[in-house]
Amino acid sequence: MIFDHILGLAHIKKHLSQSADAGRIPHAQLFVGPEGCGTLPMAIAYAQYVLCSIASEKTEEAKSSCHLKCNALAHPDMHFVFPVATSDKIKSHAISDSYISDFRTFVKEQAYGNLFDWYRLIDIEKKQGQIGVDEAQDIVKKLYLKSYEGGYKICIIWMAEKMNMAASNKLLKLIEEPPEKTVFILIAEDEEQIIQTIRSRCQVLHFPPLAEDAIADGLVTQGLATEQALRLAHEANGNYNKALDLMRNDSEDLVFEKWFVQWVRTAFKASGNKAVIHDLISWSNEVAKTGRETQKKFLLYCIAIFRQAMLVNYNVKELAYMKIHVDGFDLNKFAPFVHENNIVTITEELEKAMYHIERNGNAKIILTDLSIKLTRLLHKKPETI
Repeated sequence: MIFDHILGLAHIKKHLSQSADAGRIPHAQLFVGPEGCGTLPMAIAYAQYVLCSIASEKTEEAKSSCHLKCNALAHPDMHFVFPVATSDKIKSHAISDSYISDFRTFVKEQAYGNLFDWYRLIDIEKKQGQIGVDEAQDIVKKLYLKSYEGGYKICIIWMAEKMNMAASNKLLKLIEEPPEKTVFILIAEDEEQIIQTIRSRCQVLHFPPLAEDAIADGLVTQGLATEQALRLAHEANGNYNKALDLMRNDSEDLVFEKWFVQWVRTAFKASGNKAVIHDLISWSNEVAKTGRETQKKFLLYCIAIFRQAMLVNYNVKELAYMKIHVDGFDLNKFAPFVHENNIVTITEELEKAMYHIERNGNAKIILTDLSIKLTRLLHKKPETI
């Protein structure tokens, strides 16, 4: 994967290539950006550039061989770390190397994919993956060995915020003082979840959401008509992964919006109607049957929809990019029920539910409690001036 294959982000490509050419390669870098902006493909392209392109002493044949190995994600000096969990395939002590062939497939087919896509590919969407201490020990062993090809060794840690405390502490010293010509590239969507002692040792590079034009160009290369590509690019809001899912009609948002519409409609009916509470409980039970990562992603989706509704309510429709495709549901009619008197509390309750689900709380109880609270919050009146 080379820089030319990555959508947009010309200023970041220029910064990375020029700093590498000048020999200014930080030993630890942290790429931070939202889902679908291209942090993972950029990290791979940068690693390939460092390994294959900046060594002037390499022959053209050696450089060509290096590029072939990097394109196959099989270069012996390029190491990958990512969240995993035990599964039917790996019964215990799961580490990244246990799933490396799956990860190569994932990058080839969904380079802009998210954590949920990865969990679904390796069939652990009902679990919560992590980068654990077994993984950290494996990294230490690998990186203290000599480089296979005498140049740099690069370790790409995707979704670094999934490192647990034991792994973080194990890697801290290595990240702070790595062996010569060893480079760490950590990739995260939420840098605040990475412990401060590791963050402070990294050079941080922030990635913006992708521009609509860049996403549209990517969709056109996938065979989509320009007009439709521009429409999906706007709806994707800088997330190329979401744009691809919408193009293939395979976005998890299409399921989430059905859950959301059923949820808020039932919550409206439940006010003053005790019988409808049974419907809310049934809805909670249905969603609770899914994996915890799915539940967390759905609650994040709900936060985004409530925010969009508030923007519509305040007549800032140009910032409201999300659409709900369920027949009979009109965001413009729903918007007046989301205002300054309930949006903060609704968001806080959704975040609390995510917190408790992530910590293995009983999803049925958490979602039922959240649903009952929503019936009250949606019927709150806005402030009167």
